[in-house]
Amino acid sequence: MTFQIMTDSTADLSQTYLEQHDITILGMTVTIGNKTYETIGNEALDNATLLAAIKKGETVQTSQINSGQFSEVFKTFAKKNEELLYLAFSSGLSGTYQSAVIARDMVLEEFPEAKIIVLDTLAAASGEGFIVEEVVRLRDAGKSLTETLEILSVLTKRLQSRFMVDDLNHLARGGRIPKAVAVVGTMASIKPLLDVDTEGKLRQVSKVRGKKKAINQLIDKTLEDMDMAYPKVIVSYSGTDEIAQQIKSEIIEKSKITDVDVRPLSPTIVTHTGEGTIALFSIGKIDRS
Repeated sequence: MTFQIMTDSTADLSQTYLEQHDITILGMTVTIGNKTYETIGNEALDNATLLAAIKKGETVQTSQINSGQFSEVFKTFAKKNEELLYLAFSSGLSGTYQSAVIARDMVLEEFPEAKIIVLDTLAAASGEGFIVEEVVRLRDAGKSLTETLEILSVLTKRLQSRFMVDDLNHLARGGRIPKAVAVVGTMASIKPLLDVDTEGKLRQVSKVRGKKKAINQLIDKTLEDMDMAYPKVIVSYSGTDEIAQQIKSEIIEKSKITDVDVRPLSPTIVTHTGEGTIALFSIGKIDRS
């Protein structure tokens, strides 16, 4: 193994996948009322519990991973002289990346020979997971950390993340989008479509009347912009997977792509999107603009 890989719970990767590929993970926490839940491990918060609390109107909030947590893990790799690549949740959406940078610098003062790379994926949810999976593929193919970083310098810019949510007020309350955008989203049958920009922040890209038209636009735009050197789409959802499975079938029917993976959003993400979120992730032909 040429280097070690680390990420966090916002990447929407299953515990099975993480264990199979020897990926270290740290979890953000979600607080519902006065109780704080972990998002990794056997006692991790599940989406059913979270969504039930949101429907009841309970206060829910997330907490980022702090520098102390990062420092503890980074030191374990530094002591073993193992190269580490940490793939971080977008700095445009959380302070987790900055906490990791602070921790890395502290650890390097004690272990100056250590190689700890903290990479801002500028991505969220399965977009972050998409990048992690590509890194696993590169590492398993024998690529060095330096070679992998060169490839990532292209891929992270070309990652396409498109999504819609049923209730934009969740994102507005968390400061992820302007309140004015959420107001539009409450209008009858108007579905704002969003993506992740070059700074890793959420932005509205269009408004579509009707959920079906919005979904069709998500699919068509994803297929139109895809780089077929990476013929893979991840469809993420919150709540039930019925619509996500329909989208998978439509993508396969409309294209030659057969690698279409459907997976649930993590509780950390669902806290800020609520139920009914649909997101599509792929690698585009050109950099995101």
